[in-house]
Amino acid sequence: MAGPLSGVRVLDLTAVVSGPYATMFLADQGADVLKIEPISGDGTRRSRTLIDAAGEFSALFVSCNRGKRSLSIDIKSEAGREVLARLAAQADVLVQNFRPGTMERLGLGHEELRKKYPRLIYVSISGVGDSGPYVKKRVYDPIVQALSGFADIQSQPVTNRPQMIRTIVCDKTTSVFTAQAVSSALYAREKTGRGDHIQVAMLDAMISYLWPEGMMQYTVVGQESSTMDPNDRPDLVFKTLDGYITAGTISDSEWQGFCRATGDPALAKDERFATPSARFVNATARINTMQEYISRHTTAEWLERLDRNDVPCSPILRRGEIIGNEQVVARGLIEEIEQPTVGRVRQPKPAAIFEVNKASIGGPAPRVGEHSRAVLRDLGYSDSAIDAMVASKAVRVAS
Repeated sequence: MAGPLSGVRVLDLTAVVSGPYATMFLADQGADVLKIEPISGDGTRRSRTLIDAAGEFSALFVSCNRGKRSLSIDIKSEAGREVLARLAAQADVLVQNFRPGTMERLGLGHEELRKKYPRLIYVSISGVGDSGPYVKKRVYDPIVQALSGFADIQSQPVTNRPQMIRTIVCDKTTSVFTAQAVSSALYAREKTGRGDHIQVAMLDAMISYLWPEGMMQYTVVGQESSTMDPNDRPDLVFKTLDGYITAGTISDSEWQGFCRATGDPALAKDERFATPSARFVNATARINTMQEYISRHTTAEWLERLDRNDVPCSPILRRGEIIGNEQVVARGLIEEIEQPTVGRVRQPKPAAIFEVNKASIGGPAPRVGEHSRAVLRDLGYSDSAIDAMVASKAVRVAS
């Protein structure tokens, strides 16, 4: 079956992660995503560790660009701008994450294109937005972690030294916000007949993402200094005799279940932990007490005890253990596909499951310019015209 976005044409002018990951979600859901790459290719093709001898694919690139087609053109050239203009005329969605002002200088800004094509949904992804004193700042994920509070929320309990999250959480979260916004704009267009200009800044997305529990002490105006920081406590990583587990004890039933699992009746009578509010106020003491008990038995013993008493718990898996985890395997969460010039690669299947309009991995990531010739032919260019563009280095085709 076709995905829910079957028939939607997406022009993807993004690079790195925040844009490509967002458009990959759209591809998984059936959209025809055409990736516009410079002649040298998206820089993430060579990011970190290469996984093919030809030097075209990194694991990062494959995992952000599967299921797309690739057109490699020089958008600064006259020929390249003409091709983009023709593609924009046919597109439902255009997504770009250049620095603010770049697309306008190329004559491809949102005002100009949406005036010509009022049904076009134009998406602009940026680091900190298109206004304010930081608008010209070069931004990557750690910069947004620093500005949004994520580095602070990870601060070491003893030294209060901020720490970065060791994954590009800002890029990837922004991708999810972006893909959701595109779907909303497509729905609105069905009712109004008009497109929209969507702006998603990484900083905006991350402050929104952090707010519900990460900024609780700043929610009520005027009570900031009197409210306890909900994150000023040890994390929920508990060391067993032979590994690590996590366990949650938010409700009274869960706490009582943990007390039963310890086999110590005195713990259930400790007034410091008798109510949800008391457990919150005394969170550090509660977590440290849990660690004292958990350190006495193995991971398997604790998981059995906690599951028996209906306490949320799980082993803390190392990344190499995830692929073979029984729940992951039972759900078929990881698929294998054939990636040209690389071989078999693993990819997580789409997280949103549609019963009627199936979402699925649409195929491997494309080579640089793999679909250039076919796309240009569809736009009406002759083979001789395409050859001339290739010769002038305005276009690249896969060898």
